[in-house]
Amino acid sequence: MRRPNLPPDADVRANTLTGRLTRSKLFQDYQSAFEGATGLPLYLQEAGNGPGGLSSRPTGNAFCQMMAENHETCASCFALQQKLEERVGLEPRSMRCFAGLCESAVPVRVGEKIIAFLQTGQILLHRPDAKRFSKVAQTLIELGSRIDLKKAEDAWFATTVLKQEQYKPMLRLLHIFATHLSECANALTLETQSAECESVTKAKAMVLAHLDDELSLSHVAKVVNVSAAYFSELFHKTTGMTFTDYVARMRVEKVKHLLADSRLQITAIAFDTGFKSVSQFNRVFKKVAGLSPRQYRLNQAVRIKS
Repeated sequence: MRRPNLPPDADVRANTLTGRLTRSKLFQDYQSAFEGATGLPLYLQEAGNGPGGLSSRPTGNAFCQMMAENHETCASCFALQQKLEERVGLEPRSMRCFAGLCESAVPVRVGEKIIAFLQTGQILLHRPDAKRFSKVAQTLIELGSRIDLKKAEDAWFATTVLKQEQYKPMLRLLHIFATHLSECANALTLETQSAECESVTKAKAMVLAHLDDELSLSHVAKVVNVSAAYFSELFHKTTGMTFTDYVARMRVEKVKHLLADSRLQITAIAFDTGFKSVSQFNRVFKKVAGLSPRQYRLNQAVRIKS
């Protein structure tokens, strides 16, 4: 399990929609203003992507940071965060961990889909006292934690305490901000879709211009400046066919045009349109056109005479 105190921006979400939102000036300005005004951490957590990153923030709670560094309590916190995500609806949702600290999540949506959560909290909604901490300490012992209980106690007692009437308006502000982030996410989605279409359009143009040459998916992906794996998935999603099938269909269409000229030998046509062998040429042509190149030529000749 990935430890939640690792720098979240360094992981694989960097190129996701949530990663792009995190790097946006809108989010960074709001995050800075929120943390500066409240002293509480604020993190944009990608939906379904494991533990959140509140404890990695400079304003993160010291007690929670200690928990995040310990395997046994880390698992307990992770389970709480998963449950919190599962219970979030249209409105912010808050839950308390075994130590009584409250965390909250506010959904960010694109359409009906929740793509991320604005997370904050790591606060107490009651004054800390020795009796309550004795229960926390007992739980830590039962979990098999090797945390220094004295340091844990000091950190727990230093936790920010807020009243419900203070905390709820802050969550309302985050709810409003989540709406702005959703609008930003929608704009980024449209921008991405436009860029995707442009990549496929460029790839199609390249295929048509180089049908006679060897065309590999990796080479075309490099030309349109995307990874081969991403290009393969994108091309199939956009066109409904694989890149290989598309190239084959385009070559067959060119072959059909050349077969109309009876002076051209079928074997020559095969090699002049990028096929590596006559057997491959016959197999692909029949798969796409439904009959062999020779049969196609004969049918075309009959149609012209009639």
